[in-house]
Amino acid sequence: QVQLVESGGELVQPGGSLRLSCATSKTISSIYRMGWYRQAPGKQRELVASLSSGGSTNYADSVKGRFTISRDNSKNTVYLQMNSLKPEDTAVYYCNADRGPLAGTRYYWGQGTQVTVSS
Repeated sequence: QVQLVESGGELVQPGGSLRLSCATSKTISSIYRMGWYRQAPGKQRELVASLSSGGSTNYADSVKGRFTISRDNSKNTVYLQMNSLKPEDTAVYYCNADRGPLAGTRYYWGQGTQVTVSS
């Protein structure tokens, strides 16, 4: 089982920056893929960024060049650095752990952290 605890969401003005953190209960380098998703009111949850155990990253087109996913293996924590924030980035952001196709339970989710971009 993997427990995930997100933090860092808050109200920020357009053009501002935030860094979200996701602390995991497992050795993060052993997790197949870590990801950040977001869900805005009335919309489906969407992938924002992901980071594989091998270091490969993937970003939604809407955040490329503005957001960066990274990890600190010594702290078992994944980060999402968000720059040049826009009102359309407003959403609840969820951390996701993918244990891979051979895991009994593959996906785990955090409780979410609210990011609001508004003046």
